[in-house]
Amino acid sequence: PVENDLLVYADMPRWEIQLRFRRGVLGNLGAANNEDEFSYKYKRAFFVDWRVCDRLKMELFTFMDYVLDTTYPDKPKMITGEALLQGLQQVVQRPFRVVPFFDPGPWGGQWLKEVCDLDRSEVNFAWGFDCVPEENSLLLRFADMVFETPAINLVFLQPQKLLGQKVFEAFGAEFPIRFDFLDTMEGGNLSLQVHPLKEYIKEKFGMPYTQDESYYFLEAQEDSYVYLGLKENVVPEKMIGALEAAQEGDSGFDADAYVEKWPIKKHDHVLIPAGTVHCSGANSVVLEISATPYIFTFKLWDWGRMGLNGKPRPISLEHGKASIQWDRTTQWTKENILNKVEKVAEGEGWVEEKTGLDETSFIETRRHWSTQKVTHHTHGVVNILNLVEGREAIVESPTGAFEPFVIHYAETFIVPAAVGEYTVRPYGESEGSRIGTIKAYVRQEKLLTPQTN
Repeated sequence: PVENDLLVYADMPRWEIQLRFRRGVLGNLGAANNEDEFSYKYKRAFFVDWRVCDRLKMELFTFMDYVLDTTYPDKPKMITGEALLQGLQQVVQRPFRVVPFFDPGPWGGQWLKEVCDLDRSEVNFAWGFDCVPEENSLLLRFADMVFETPAINLVFLQPQKLLGQKVFEAFGAEFPIRFDFLDTMEGGNLSLQVHPLKEYIKEKFGMPYTQDESYYFLEAQEDSYVYLGLKENVVPEKMIGALEAAQEGDSGFDADAYVEKWPIKKHDHVLIPAGTVHCSGANSVVLEISATPYIFTFKLWDWGRMGLNGKPRPISLEHGKASIQWDRTTQWTKENILNKVEKVAEGEGWVEEKTGLDETSFIETRRHWSTQKVTHHTHGVVNILNLVEGREAIVESPTGAFEPFVIHYAETFIVPAAVGEYTVRPYGESEGSRIGTIKAYVRQEKLLTPQTN
């Protein structure tokens, strides 16, 4: 530990750091590069700055006399280090939400603006990050002051109670599941993309597990669709040649000739194991449920459009073509990863369904439809839920261990492993109506090998 008379630690959520990167008022650690491209500064921060700073923070936590919330430049707030530690100890005893953040994109839509009451003057919102603790923040109230702290601090300081002992042993102090929104209502297609297999991401990037994911369709129009898997009898060399020609600008890429296009509807659940070519289409809202190495998305084709900065977005064709699993064609996709819904339990006023993810993923998802109270249990593993149907629901402790917690449509909330038993039921405007939740957690049988594809 550093020798000091008084230690004041100034902290800031990573989303705020990214905003300052974009405004050109902040550079990377030890670099006078404020004016560099945002994409470069973000990747450098992801791989270098945040890793270095996190290690230092971990060493200093127990020595901090005071902690500064520097989220708002003109409104710093300060609490004692002991108050922060005690506050985070309380968080893991109850369900909670992190502070969401939203970002526009070249394919973004208009749904998030309305549902989440966002700035109507923005051109669109493409992403809504509702549970990415590495970059989200937490709000803690101390008397009349609301103190904002990076949510990653909770993961660092309370990993066993938050994640559960077995998950902590498998992943370390790292939150392994993320929920985010992809809004293409009145927007465009996402980029055609693929995620690397475990062996590839470990060899090339040193990551222990990869981004298996799924698309849960919160909303869809009659003409909504998803690109998923390849067509039968696709010739790899021909498809790669067409992608390379498109990248060089010689022609566009005819995605419909190579990638299967499936109609989708509200509440469909599409599973996307690493190595599967995929892309959500226009006029839908996806709740993306995935493992957390989200920076490793290899774009194959971006429909010939520019990013919001007027420049082409990077294409990762070399990494992408090394990751495509060519046997994942139409029939395989239909049989293995498209709406694999199975009823697993039911009771008075409720039904539980298993919806994914695919067999090789470490993430399990369960959907509950209910008009009555449904009992859940963490079984020592962190739960992440989203209210996918209904206006309101209330989360309660059967023993009164935490205060009742009200959630609203499309809100994601985290139930720490330490909570144990909890219930969810319709509330407020939804009383007497059916609600739906989707729950994700780490599969117990996958804990010893979280990096399995």
